[in-house]
Amino acid sequence: MNINYEFETISAIATPLGAGGVGVIRLSGSDSFKIIERIFSKKELQPGRICHGWIIDNEKKIDEVIVLPFKNPNSYTGEDVIEIQCHGGPKVVKQILDLTLKNGARLAQKGEFTKRAFLNKKLDLSQAEAVLDIIHAKTSNFAQKSANNLSGALAQQIKQIKDSLFTLYSRIIAAVDFPEDVKEPEYSYLKEECQKNISNIERILKNANASNIMRQGIKIAIAGCPNAGKSSLFNALLNIERAIVTEIPGTTRDVIQESVDIDGIPATLIDTAGIRDNEEVDKVEAIGIEYTKNCVENADLILFLFDWSKGFDENDALIYEMIENKPHIKIATKADIAEVPNPEALNISSKTGYNIEELKEKIKEAVLDKNSLETEFVTNQRQQECLTNAKNALTNALFAAQNGELQDLISIDIKAALLSLDEITGEVITDEILENIFEHFCIGK
Repeated sequence: MNINYEFETISAIATPLGAGGVGVIRLSGSDSFKIIERIFSKKELQPGRICHGWIIDNEKKIDEVIVLPFKNPNSYTGEDVIEIQCHGGPKVVKQILDLTLKNGARLAQKGEFTKRAFLNKKLDLSQAEAVLDIIHAKTSNFAQKSANNLSGALAQQIKQIKDSLFTLYSRIIAAVDFPEDVKEPEYSYLKEECQKNISNIERILKNANASNIMRQGIKIAIAGCPNAGKSSLFNALLNIERAIVTEIPGTTRDVIQESVDIDGIPATLIDTAGIRDNEEVDKVEAIGIEYTKNCVENADLILFLFDWSKGFDENDALIYEMIENKPHIKIATKADIAEVPNPEALNISSKTGYNIEELKEKIKEAVLDKNSLETEFVTNQRQQECLTNAKNALTNALFAAQNGELQDLISIDIKAALLSLDEITGEVITDEILENIFEHFCIGK
């Protein structure tokens, strides 16, 4: 790992800006204890013991606080760490931060605390990235899987593959370097080990789509004729009365968007204007219809609604022609008043809640592979690229073993796979990659 790093004492606000009950200022570095002694009413702090007192600036009391001292290496960063818990007013929090800077600290860069945790081997790189995922998690499901990564779930999977490949690589190199003493491994063994680890990597990559969806979310557009029940379904999925619902066609004249957690999937739910083309459409509604068409075009999934209590008419058919070649779910609404169920669609009633949970399951099935939400951990794009590179290198090694090529050449591909896996956990990393990862963090983490 080629990293040039200057370990100065850093300080930053660790809580969100704005008024709150508690504000936290965090220091990390060798001068942390010296700085707090200059500005805190109590001296000679004992690591691991909470201390109550006052932050003081030239004998002027700034705020009554609690100080948490941590001595290296028993801290988040692996350095001396001081956390100051004060009242959460933005003025007093900023005042205490400025006081730490005036007394020898410098303002931390984005993600610098977690970066130091990585550099001091308190976290590997996959765990450091998990911290960022937890901070930005849009659903409890994604937060839980990110927490699994933080606890080392992904790193453990990678370690098992690396251990297997390292054993394979070592056997080949030993035979190449000491041909008189060590026999080359059988090609059947090489093929078996390469195939096994390719399968293990593919198993991790299998959840890549689910990982990306849980991280970025999906766009779901609700489309149909006026009065098909779009706004009612929108409200039912949100579980709030967000959109206005009336019996008057064209009530929804603009696109309404809300974020929603659909059984672990972060989604942007879009209620659209009813699509119709007749003389009753005024200029405002016509603009809303154009917005609707754009939303339908750019949506990841379309919920196509039609009022089954009135049947499936020509207008419904025309709208369905627009979306039938796109990912969609066909939904017959107002099942509570329809005479018979529609055999070709999911029958629902937003009014009674009938089949709303079934609709959520169908949304999951439409955007995710079966059981993808049951995966233990998630991966990001960088990790997926590293895994793909490792898989490709092992595929080359497998092909070479199948053709009986020289084993020292096969070892080159196996080593390339190992290096790609090392990038995931950070054993092999560059300054550029490291900076790119941590620039997405907030300053106080």
